[in-house]
Amino acid sequence: CCFFHRICVIASYLFFEREDLDIFKFSALTRIRGISTAERSRIFIDEEIFEFFISGHLDHLQDKRLSKELAKLDLEKCEAEDREVMKKGAAIVAYNDPAYPEPLRRLEDPPPCLYIMGNTAPFEKPSVAVVGSRLASVYGLAMAETLSRDLVLNGISVVSGLARGIDSAAHRGSLAVRDAQIAVMGTGIDDCYPKENKVLMDSIIDQGGAVVTEFPPKTPPFKKNFPCRNRIIAGLAWGTLVVEATEYSGSLATARFAIETGRELFAIPHNITSKGGVGPNILIQKGAKLVARAEDIIDEMPPFMREKLSRNLNPAVDDDIPDAGMSEGEAKVLRVLRVDAEKSLDMIIESSGVQIGEILSALARLKIKGLCKEWPGARYTRTTSERS
Repeated sequence: CCFFHRICVIASYLFFEREDLDIFKFSALTRIRGISTAERSRIFIDEEIFEFFISGHLDHLQDKRLSKELAKLDLEKCEAEDREVMKKGAAIVAYNDPAYPEPLRRLEDPPPCLYIMGNTAPFEKPSVAVVGSRLASVYGLAMAETLSRDLVLNGISVVSGLARGIDSAAHRGSLAVRDAQIAVMGTGIDDCYPKENKVLMDSIIDQGGAVVTEFPPKTPPFKKNFPCRNRIIAGLAWGTLVVEATEYSGSLATARFAIETGRELFAIPHNITSKGGVGPNILIQKGAKLVARAEDIIDEMPPFMREKLSRNLNPAVDDDIPDAGMSEGEAKVLRVLRVDAEKSLDMIIESSGVQIGEILSALARLKIKGLCKEWPGARYTRTTSERS
């Protein structure tokens, strides 16, 4: 009887429609509580355990604690919630789906599935995670945006966490080309945190990027979710670039995870008096590769990975050639502005030779075009994308 039962279960696993069986069984496991992510992964990686789970024969499990936790799942409710977000455009990519990102399969505790809004094409490219502080400096924001833009222009997908600060700057820079953005959330796919990044999230989707989470629908932004999110950010990427981080920043946890799983680690150097530069400077001291330009990362890629890269020769904005409709005053002001340092009005006047009235008018038009940004104290920086 036991042998016959096992044959039936295996047959059902192999031949039932994925939508009717696999997807919702895998996604139900995102709701399981009381066990570690590693124990959760064992449920769907261990063929025998998964057979008992999909057949409903939990009493056959030797691990009674696991059996008890699985029994708490309301499978019908889970499926109803998942079907609801699928109606709104979300896809569920289960562990056994060929579209499931290969780097995550190699983790000790891969998620059972990913909820995705957008496109899976960014997963097919080599990817680099760009992370850092929420309370970021002008220098950090400029470096995150500039380097992310340069990475995607060289055929690399940029992964980040859709948070304020460095994450947002990285995503903005990655919008320079299509199919190169991966945003990993610490909430359900039906929520955007922080709320002010909803426009950025929509831009990522519109550009053929992917917004991803391992958390089920209706999951709020609990503090405990973000270490799990950071593990996915580092897990999806070949390497992690830490742009800015204080001594106890969550970005350093992402860096540790990258090291522990054999990923490459990079960091941006900072002034030694910079509070946000403590983390990157310590990482460089401990062996992370110092990065000043995108080529510093690309040069470390193995040959087979570099062969996959295809440089995009049509960036959204040319850093040296102004837009065709730009006035002479706008062009002069734009050439003075930098992405990595604020300029006061006095500095712009001195460097451009343009009168104050024309400068103020040019700055207003450049801000509307998304080519410059104003900071407190009437100080300005150049942006690297048409939408800031």
